[in-house]
Amino acid sequence: MQLDIRLPIGLMFSVLGALLLVVGLFTGGQRTQSQQTSVNLWWGGVMLVFGIVMFVLGRRGTATARLTEESPEGRKIEEIENGSGLESQ
Repeated sequence: MQLDIRLPIGLMFSVLGALLLVVGLFTGGQRTQSQQTSVNLWWGGVMLVFGIVMFVLGRRGTATARLTEESPEGRKIEEIENGSGLESQ
């Protein structure tokens, strides 16, 4: 199974971030007393951006599993193991 964990994480953060962003936009009058900022608006934006980045990286498939023979690093490790007798037959 080749499910990248970034896909569900990205979707979850995107949905929650969008909800917080909408709440922050519609309840603009409710701000924190100390800084006069809308925490829902700012953190909703941060979560939405993070979720989109995770989802895009997951869709690109940058961390897909490859066979050892398909990568140069894997071929080098196989050569080292075969040469030193570490690989069990």
